[in-house]
Amino acid sequence: MFAFGILAFSLVINGLLLKFAKTLGIRNNTDYTIIRWGSTAKPAMGGIGFYIVFLISYIGLSIDTAEIQFFHNMQTVGILFAATVGFFVGLFDDAYNTRPWLKFAGQTLCALILIASGVFISFFSNDYLNYLLTFLWVVGLMNSINMLDNMDAISSVSSLGIFGSMLTILLLNGDISSPFVLILFATIAALIGFLFFNWSPSKLYMGDTGSQFLGVLLASLGIILLWNQQVEGAEISRFTRVLIIATAFALPLIDTTTVFIKRIAKGRSPFVGGRDHTTHHLSYLGLSDRQVALVFLGIAIIAGILTTSIFCLASAWTPINIILFSLFPATAFLFLFVVAVTTSAPGKKKESCGA
Repeated sequence: MFAFGILAFSLVINGLLLKFAKTLGIRNNTDYTIIRWGSTAKPAMGGIGFYIVFLISYIGLSIDTAEIQFFHNMQTVGILFAATVGFFVGLFDDAYNTRPWLKFAGQTLCALILIASGVFISFFSNDYLNYLLTFLWVVGLMNSINMLDNMDAISSVSSLGIFGSMLTILLLNGDISSPFVLILFATIAALIGFLFFNWSPSKLYMGDTGSQFLGVLLASLGIILLWNQQVEGAEISRFTRVLIIATAFALPLIDTTTVFIKRIAKGRSPFVGGRDHTTHHLSYLGLSDRQVALVFLGIAIIAGILTTSIFCLASAWTPINIILFSLFPATAFLFLFVVAVTTSAPGKKKESCGA
């Protein structure tokens, strides 16, 4: 059975890469055009690099005999399989421009793998509610990161801020031996290397291969290291946990929420893409693509610092802390939402089919 599984895997991956090699993930046709903010089609190969580095980090853990139990842990194995499925969902979409329902089916599979392996949000006393919240979290974040990948460097810097806060929290907690430290270091390094080519004016996109992979990895590590993270000597309340998530994932959550509200208010399907994201409206305000990326980078850095600070203050948490730390996600949302509803594209808008 194992040999047949390897054979099937070989057939699928070679078929996908053969198709992908013909276009390099570039989709630029008149029937179903997916063009990000720029009008120039570019290779969307960044996600392949992410996944290779991710696998190398797992291989590195297997070399260290002290971490051999890593592969006997259902959670870490579940993350490996879920991230692999996310990678293939994106690769398949980049290669064949799949239907939305097929992508949703793949995202659902990612969520089910994580839940089955014990990677689920522990928020309610009822496990079924936890499973439902986890499903919405995984599928929602995979789509959110994909939607945020609409302009040079945006998804990259947003993801860097979140991964950076996770790594800092682990290190401050003294969890240096955690296998997630190596995975986070590797992923951050891969993103920085990719950002060198993705910074405006970009030469390379991450494609759905990258956004789907990053989405499921952010969702799964976010569950373990942020949603369910414990602080010694302190009980983290439900509201504080929500505040942690709202702060760490501020950019993808704000952009997705803003887009959904605007599209529904206009009687449009929130799932039909267009140039109406917060990034686009900052550009309509007069900022260059590079300046928009710098704004998002600044917000991502602040979000990472505040997320880490919440954990550092958890043992001496007071009502004033809640008020002060709540100001950041509320202010960031208000700022980007107001910009989105008060600015419009100069002249006639040209909608794209991309998210």
